[in-house]
Amino acid sequence: QVQLVESGGGLVQAGGSLRLSCAAFGSIFGIYFLGWYRQAPGKQRELVAQITSGGSTNYADFVKGRFTIYRDNDKNTVYLQMNSLKPEDTAVYYCNLLIRFQNYWGQGTQVTVSS
Repeated sequence: QVQLVESGGGLVQAGGSLRLSCAAFGSIFGIYFLGWYRQAPGKQRELVAQITSGGSTNYADFVKGRFTIYRDNDKNTVYLQMNSLKPEDTAVYYCNLLIRFQNYWGQGTQVTVSS
């Protein structure tokens, strides 16, 4: 069983920065994909960024150059550094782990960007 625990959301002004953290607990080894998704009110959940077990990263076009995903393997933690935040980045951000054909989700953390 895997558990994902997120932290780091909050309220920030446009142009500001936030860092989200997601600690993964459980049996995590082999090939996996760790990522951040977000869901704004009335919209579908969408991929923001992803990092593979091999260290490759993938970003949605709307965050390229502003967000960075990285991980600390010793702590089994993945981070999302968000810079130059915009009001349209306002959403609930979810950590996701895809491993051994199973999808796991964190509880979500609210990010609100004021204009």
